[in-house]
Amino acid sequence: PKMKLPGQEEFEVSSACENVPTGELDNGTGSGPSPDSPSDIDRGELGVPKDPLLFIQLNELLGWPQALEWRETGRWVLFEEKLEVGAGRWSVPHVPTLALPSLQKLRSLLAEGLVLLDCPAQSFLELVEQVTRVDSLSPELRGQLQALLLQRPQHLIQPTGTRPCQGSAHPREASHSEEAPLKEQRQNPLRRKLPPGAEAGAVLAGELGFLGQPLGAFVRLRDPVVLGPLTEVPLPSRFFCLLLGPSTLGKGYHEMGRAMAILLSDPQFQWSVRRASNLHDLLAALDAFLEEVTVLPPGRWDPTARIAPPKCLPSQHKRILSQLKEVQGPSARHGALAEDRYGHQPQLHSPELQRTGRLFGGLIQDVRRKASWYPSDFLDALHPQCFSAVLYIYLATVTNAITFGGMLGEATSGAQGVLESFLGTAVAGAAFCLMAGQPLTILSSTGPVLVFERLLFSFSRDYNLDYLPFRLWVGIWVATFCLALVATEASVLVRYFTRFTEEGFCALISLIFIYDAVGKMLSLTSAYPIQRPGYPAYGCFCQYPDLGGNESQWMRTEPKDRDDISSLVRKVLGDFSSVLAMLLGCGLDSFLGLATPKLTVPSEFKPTLPGRGWLVSPFGTNPWWLSVAAALPALLLSILIFMDQQITAVILNRAEYKLRKGAGFHLDLFCVAVLMVLMSALGLPWYVSATVISLAHMDSLRRESRACALGEPRSFLGIREQRLTGLVVFILTGTSIFLAPVLKFIPMPVLYGIFLYMGVAAISSIQFTKRIQLLFMPAKQQPDLLLLRHVPLSRVHLFTAIQLACLGLLWIIKSTPAAIIFPLMLLGLVGVRKALERVFSPQELLWLDELMPEKERSIPEKGLEPEYSLSGDSEDSELMYQLRAPEINISVN
Repeated sequence: PKMKLPGQEEFEVSSACENVPTGELDNGTGSGPSPDSPSDIDRGELGVPKDPLLFIQLNELLGWPQALEWRETGRWVLFEEKLEVGAGRWSVPHVPTLALPSLQKLRSLLAEGLVLLDCPAQSFLELVEQVTRVDSLSPELRGQLQALLLQRPQHLIQPTGTRPCQGSAHPREASHSEEAPLKEQRQNPLRRKLPPGAEAGAVLAGELGFLGQPLGAFVRLRDPVVLGPLTEVPLPSRFFCLLLGPSTLGKGYHEMGRAMAILLSDPQFQWSVRRASNLHDLLAALDAFLEEVTVLPPGRWDPTARIAPPKCLPSQHKRILSQLKEVQGPSARHGALAEDRYGHQPQLHSPELQRTGRLFGGLIQDVRRKASWYPSDFLDALHPQCFSAVLYIYLATVTNAITFGGMLGEATSGAQGVLESFLGTAVAGAAFCLMAGQPLTILSSTGPVLVFERLLFSFSRDYNLDYLPFRLWVGIWVATFCLALVATEASVLVRYFTRFTEEGFCALISLIFIYDAVGKMLSLTSAYPIQRPGYPAYGCFCQYPDLGGNESQWMRTEPKDRDDISSLVRKVLGDFSSVLAMLLGCGLDSFLGLATPKLTVPSEFKPTLPGRGWLVSPFGTNPWWLSVAAALPALLLSILIFMDQQITAVILNRAEYKLRKGAGFHLDLFCVAVLMVLMSALGLPWYVSATVISLAHMDSLRRESRACALGEPRSFLGIREQRLTGLVVFILTGTSIFLAPVLKFIPMPVLYGIFLYMGVAAISSIQFTKRIQLLFMPAKQQPDLLLLRHVPLSRVHLFTAIQLACLGLLWIIKSTPAAIIFPLMLLGLVGVRKALERVFSPQELLWLDELMPEKERSIPEKGLEPEYSLSGDSEDSELMYQLRAPEINISVN
């Protein structure tokens, strides 16, 4: 049987692996992976010391009985790389697998062999002398063995831009003076990928005919020493293992050497063996490893298959707790359990979401917290990465302004348009970046606010009201209500917005986008009919010259292999897909000369609506009492603004993004309230935080390790937090107002297509959609979702049915004259979710949704109750210890 090693199983859930920044190795030029694997992070959080990263190399003795030589055949850090001799290269990193007998033979050999802990050797020569000082070897054999061990091994080193470089073709004995690192070792690019303080472990294995019995030795050096050319990277070696013996059938010693190297690459075994004081401790660590391996039965899988490394290693929490119990006692283990069962932070919510009990107390705390960071918010932007982020977010913001401006102009019959969209985006966005608590947030028109603008305009038109003055008073009342929410610290209520509420919010807006986009495109078929076959009105037709097929008169293209496109080009195409789609649509429209409706853009810098100035009249033709009556729709819009702004803020400020400067929920809402008055007075669109563009902004400012060794995923180091990129983006957006002569060529069907894509992409990204698909799947064909392992399928369907009923009710209300109250119904989803606690158990809600704050607070006090505790033997129980990956529950911008 084969085994998968403990801690390297790939799970179907995301987990955010945290690593710390790393520097350079000696005089290397690159930054490498952090020595903090997920297990190191867990260990550090539990108060257990961290260890240096260990690079392990397997040198195998080949050529018996002719010319003996040592050749490097494998290397490990987290995963295994094998030497592919025929191809002259290293294999891709993969999860190592082992045969169970190799571990058992290794244990027997170590139990009967030489074990030296804290060996004082200061050179490879001294180490060889101590390893061969065993009674079973005669002086003659000892001399032969020492000469053999001192031979320089063959390494496969591939310097960048050169052909593979191997060691000397003629093995020779290395004298004491030859223990300095070779030039090839110093030029090894792998050296630059390992962090400072990294150590090496060398495993030597092979068959030696003149030995009468197996020889095993395990050495832990008291002080790590560079052992000359023994390893391909000139690192100080901490461990040395020798496994030799007479010829056997199969690959006995090769597999035992791999087993030893894999043991050393396991963080828990390495932690134990670094602290072992005798042979018993070493064997106990090996036995603990054996207790946690996963055995794969023979004949059920392909042993030659290489298991790809998981995107992120699972938490080693349970294994660390067992070690912690030995080191610090049961009380420490119990305390760690209580702290980390529901994530790695004992504090369930960020300090920004804790009440102060004072009027405007939260706002004052936000201002004090952000003031100390204000100078660094500009100095931290002095990095080349910020320039590319500006370009990327500028194009996304301009695309968004064009799209929403066109849709807003159509929804309000020209009362607002693209020009107002550009001007409002520039003014509101720049002001927000200068004053807000979270300057990484990008303000924009959003789907929910666009829907409300459409409903408000329809209401004004149906009752013959002057739209812009009525909208002005609505904006003033909204700002008043938002200031009241800031004063009473209502932002802490976002803790009650669980995934149930967010998914209902997202699904409704997504369906509105899809419905409106499809409806608008279908409505064009009457004014702009589709040409039927036989009417080549657009100058394109195909000829059928023979039976060989048809050939277009335009061009003839052949598909290209996607592998020919570099990863950088694919990333650029993906980042700018919306911009490229818009340019392609405009290009096809112009090239074909299609008669399509175009975007309406003023030819000069003035409001889109003829006859009005930039300042909106307070009353216009409306009666005075309408300024008071506007408080009712303003109350509904305040609920929508609060939900849209604060849910987005919660998503952006999650702990997984490692933001150092803190959030500013109250300060952000205060800024939005002030901008509501300004935008309403100028007749410009209303703006709140845009989830998708804000997340794209943060993603463009990600700090990651530049180099990763042996299959380790890139280490996420945090976000480059500053104010300058957003400020520059909105200044550039303001100058784009003068692009009006170009914008008038954008076809409206292109904008409809972008909105259709946004709706489909958003609704397909939520768990709600996956659970709806389960309703139509046979049980045996359903995906292996974690929630299906813990919640009965009938309960999952009941939860989905309740969500569908709520969504249907929201859609019905949206389609009736009472549509203007739909924000109040969205808030009602929180009440429905609270009522579900009487229908579902906490265990079921934990997997289907999230726990309400009261339930979360009761967990540390009461402990895990049996009805919703996880079994200690469950294979999924350790998932509760993993860092939660960021989820975008509302992806409609």
